[in-house]
Amino acid sequence: MMSWIQGGPQMAAAFLGSSVEAVEAMTIVLAAGIVRGWRSALAGTAAGLLTLAAIIAVFGPAIATVPINVLQIVVGTLLLLFGIRWLRKAILRSAGVIALHDEDAIYAKETRALSGAHVSVKRWDPIAMITAYKAIVLEGVEVVVIVIGVGAVGNMLVPASIGALAACALVVIAAVILHRPLARVPENALKYVVGVMMTAFGLFWFGEGVGIEWPYADAAILGLMGVLFVGSTIGVKLSRYVQTNQSERAEVRT
Repeated sequence: MMSWIQGGPQMAAAFLGSSVEAVEAMTIVLAAGIVRGWRSALAGTAAGLLTLAAIIAVFGPAIATVPINVLQIVVGTLLLLFGIRWLRKAILRSAGVIALHDEDAIYAKETRALSGAHVSVKRWDPIAMITAYKAIVLEGVEVVVIVIGVGAVGNMLVPASIGALAACALVVIAAVILHRPLARVPENALKYVVGVMMTAFGLFWFGEGVGIEWPYADAAILGLMGVLFVGSTIGVKLSRYVQTNQSERAEVRT
């Protein structure tokens, strides 16, 4: 029972991170299916899932053979790369420096691109298959990295995997019911939260790997999340301030 309670943060982080990737993949698959045909799009999706299963089968068992301190450093670095990238974009989007991520716009763009290509009269459309396959594999690999990152250290792969599978299943069910891009999913807010969580996990595992003894053990992750949230909030305000000043200077010059 205690292991499941301890695995709560890993499950939550994997769920939120995988939700973002699943929404992006499902948006592209929906566009391919509606414009080019569901038979080929679903075939590409199935092929992508089989490829992901093969990747997991080949590389999954190798994790157990890696020394714990090396695994902590590698996993910590991966999580830091993911987390900082997402957190940086979330800060800039929250500050209005770059545009918010819009699934409706992505869906429309993919639809236009697929509509512009010649639609094959054959039963199988290679463009739809390749589009769906690429979306599933690319986003799926990121999900696998997220699961490994938050679950490999501390023997929490099962809770992390459950969180990721639950997120993917929820997105698929929503897509089937709505039959449209999941634009109402607050993806930018999710990326902000996931960026904070993953960066905190990354700092914690990397620190343990290089010999840092964190106070209060695993509870230090919550403290790191708090520090990162406060720091990122300050970053949003500073970015808005800089953006406002630049806009005012541009208006004065004109």
